[in-house]
Amino acid sequence: MRHKIAIFSDVHGNYTALKAVYEDMQEQGVTESWFLGDLFAPGSGAQDLWDLMQKINPDVYIRGNWDDLMIRGAAGKIALEKPSKVYMERLAMDVAAKVDPQVLATMKRWPMRVVKQINNVRIAITHDLPEINFGQQLYPTLPTENFNKLFVEDDLDLAIYAHVHHPIMRYSSEEQIVLNPGSVGQPFNRHVKFQQDLRAQYLIVTIDDDGVSGIDFRKVAYSHPDELLRAANANIPYIELYQRQMETGEVHTHDYPLLARLNDKYGYLREAKEYEAQHAIHEKSDF
Repeated sequence: MRHKIAIFSDVHGNYTALKAVYEDMQEQGVTESWFLGDLFAPGSGAQDLWDLMQKINPDVYIRGNWDDLMIRGAAGKIALEKPSKVYMERLAMDVAAKVDPQVLATMKRWPMRVVKQINNVRIAITHDLPEINFGQQLYPTLPTENFNKLFVEDDLDLAIYAHVHHPIMRYSSEEQIVLNPGSVGQPFNRHVKFQQDLRAQYLIVTIDDDGVSGIDFRKVAYSHPDELLRAANANIPYIELYQRQMETGEVHTHDYPLLARLNDKYGYLREAKEYEAQHAIHEKSDF
């Protein structure tokens, strides 16, 4: 049987990019789809993005590090000792206010790793490492030994991960295939010319009775001004940073001086502290 599998990840709230990817999936005639994590924030999408995911109806869901951050932040559980943590908390507060509570409850149940058998090909699917969905141990330029960690079981043929926002094909030391679909909503590349290409990225893997018969790294154009307009209409926090991302690909998640200025200017730190204090009161009252 022939399987044409769309693999996508790191949407980061970009509804317009995911909609374009979904339309391309349909045009390409994929038979199933796998989502490898990081659905919300900092982009425009909230309940509308979740509803779009229900239309796509992935056969596999994986929980990414930003999914965990949204879950923790919605519960008021992110420590606010750094400007970047305030950023995460404030984004999570925004998502939590706009989605049905069952959305985050469902995300909490997503696994960190799934192993699939497609015909004669055995595949490990993760957001990052098998037991850790954050960090930079699988950055694309790092040694092969790092990527060997994806192959926990000896009988695996293929490992697919996400997180680093780069389309990747490389090999383990045993020449098993390692793939990464890149990012739907937030592509990265240190090479300036490549970073200027801000199309949505995803991957189609075709597997027939003989094995892997096709690996197609897709790039899909979408309207960045339309996504910015959606973000403005949704009144997302840190919209200046999202505008920079839409225009240049730059992100400022760890730019502490800039985040500190914005947190002070818009009262995000105060709002995050008040939100977490209110959640702490509710927790105490439950006992």
